[in-house]
Amino acid sequence: MNNQYCEYLPPDAFHRIAPTPVKNPEVVLFNSALADQLGLGHWEQRPDILSGNTVPEGATPIALGYAGHQFGHWVPQLGDGRAVLLGHVQHQNGHWVDIQLKGSGRTRYSRQGDGRCPLGAALREYIISEALHARNIPTTRTLAVVRTGETVYRDTPQPGGIVVRVARSHIRVGSFEYWATHWPDTFESIAHGAIRHLVPDCADSDTPFIDFFNHVCGQQGALIAQWMAAGFVHGVMNTDNMSLSGETIDFGPCAFRDTDYPGPVFSRIDQYGRYAYDQQYRIGEWNLTQLGHRLCDATPNLDRNTLLRTGLTHYHANYDRMTHHWADHPPVEHPRNHWVEAAINQAVEHDNWAFLHALNVQLSTPNTHNQNFEKQAQSIPEIDDYYTVCGT
Repeated sequence: MNNQYCEYLPPDAFHRIAPTPVKNPEVVLFNSALADQLGLGHWEQRPDILSGNTVPEGATPIALGYAGHQFGHWVPQLGDGRAVLLGHVQHQNGHWVDIQLKGSGRTRYSRQGDGRCPLGAALREYIISEALHARNIPTTRTLAVVRTGETVYRDTPQPGGIVVRVARSHIRVGSFEYWATHWPDTFESIAHGAIRHLVPDCADSDTPFIDFFNHVCGQQGALIAQWMAAGFVHGVMNTDNMSLSGETIDFGPCAFRDTDYPGPVFSRIDQYGRYAYDQQYRIGEWNLTQLGHRLCDATPNLDRNTLLRTGLTHYHANYDRMTHHWADHPPVEHPRNHWVEAAINQAVEHDNWAFLHALNVQLSTPNTHNQNFEKQAQSIPEIDDYYTVCGT
């Protein structure tokens, strides 16, 4: 395990901090298939590592700083307020991936937060991320969910949990906004390091920033088209929640639309529908425009209008291409919100994991029929005015 972020980021751009130990860690979900691909199958018997109570050999735990536009408003200082990135391990496909513990305690970016994560929110990330992965939609993955044996306080007391997240990268649009704002004199060098980390081929080109922006725009266009085809609503598409690895990241008030209504909103804090289902394409373009502006600020020789026009052409073209693909190859049935909510509630409130395990099996093998699951699902009542809560 190593940590490439420490090699090219300024020391003040991250916080070296070990996870805060928890009282009684217990592994409640473990992704054995993913663990085997990462060479981490033995971690199933190591709740101390998965919870952060023990830092694995070679790890350099850090919390990353970033900035962002949240609901369109500029916030110059954000960061991993309840997550610690342990480092990188190599996937069997040759790519290096991040291992991050979400819910692992306070960092200097926590502001008024407690640094913890409710078990229910951890389970939601596992269910939704693995459902997207099974449908070939790029996403961060969940290696494990740990019950901490501690209580976290939101609207009500809830059992605590930790998500062990696997991602190609945790660099966001908001990361580039952060570096450009706080280190303008060295931003070009920082950005080169990040581009080499994310897309080495772009870093070696004669026009690295142009090629990188085109690449990122194309990835995001394809990703959002896949969200739309699957009926997925991310919920909070702030610039700090858009990963530059082209993966779905940060599962807060996410859900799937259950009707043909084009503008469902599942977040209580999105009062004006900025991040509604039918707004995701427009918001993706808006977020990428912010990235393009930051790249131009760092390199005055770039023509701003040309960069944005070329990059967003890639965005529109890949969105259209993927939309046409899904029109010819409709995605399989997506998770129903009332299934997800029932599975989480039964596990958290009643320590009954039967339906959650059946749901995970069904969602990970979407082209099969599971009579056990179907029988249980028929008894789950649908939910009117379904919402999830951001920031839990």
